[in-house]
Amino acid sequence: MKTVVTSEIIQQSRAVEQLVVGQATSDGAGVKLTRVLTQPYQYRLDPFLMLDAFGSDNPDEYIAGFPDHPHRGFETITYMLEGRMRHRDSAGNEGLLENGGVQWMTAGRGVIHSELPEQEHGRMEGFQLWLNLAAKDKMTPAWYRDFKAADIPEIETSAGVVARVIAGQSHGVAGAMYRVTTEPIYLDVHMPAESSFTQAIPADFNAFIYVYRGEVKIGQQQVPLQRMAILKKWPMADGVTITASDDARLILVAGRPLGETIAQYGPFVMNSQEEIFKAIDDFRHGRLVDTITTNLGQGI
Repeated sequence: MKTVVTSEIIQQSRAVEQLVVGQATSDGAGVKLTRVLTQPYQYRLDPFLMLDAFGSDNPDEYIAGFPDHPHRGFETITYMLEGRMRHRDSAGNEGLLENGGVQWMTAGRGVIHSELPEQEHGRMEGFQLWLNLAAKDKMTPAWYRDFKAADIPEIETSAGVVARVIAGQSHGVAGAMYRVTTEPIYLDVHMPAESSFTQAIPADFNAFIYVYRGEVKIGQQQVPLQRMAILKKWPMADGVTITASDDARLILVAGRPLGETIAQYGPFVMNSQEEIFKAIDDFRHGRLVDTITTNLGQGI
């Protein structure tokens, strides 16, 4: 159900600091994807560690999926635009991620899970975002929750812009998820031709957009299709204004930086090399996995 809202008024929009072209790669059992947010940008876009965009009509490029693999020390947010993906984990939990759905998983001290397509034809498209955990939360019990498309609040502005509020808040409407420490904002914004959209963003947050349909403008800077635009931090800027001359879609992501050291080795993200060695050792000796809880996990 959409909530009709009046556009947020901001005093000063952020500008584009940098445009980033994603890197074509593969992960899992050969799933082809574009890695948009890569390791060199982790400190600049803290608390976000990685963004993968995947999308293909060719089953050969996604059918093998992501067999069992471990994680520790961060959260994964998987947003499915089209397709069906089955999640199973080391605690015996499972869920089906479908069109418009979101899976939010806190790896915490450790989880082993798989994400496997439940389709043999058609389009598979979506995003996976990695959100870091503060040092104090990295060894929290693992947790996950699936959100159906109907569970994601939507807003519609007078200009006809529709935004799905996955996390945080937009135009006074709370999203499906909230995190106390990093306070992430995660929106899927659908913009009709000749429309504009404003979003309030605290000045100390790191923020970016990724355009996955059409193209948009921020100030005088054009943001083309399949580009990430890092939004410049400026004390006087209290949000961002985005315009579209033709139909466009994008995700907007922002969050409060943790300001902590990042140590990553593949699927493990900790604060020191010693903690990484411990994670590897725990995985090798069967000590990584903890029980996944089913509480809402909103306090992290």
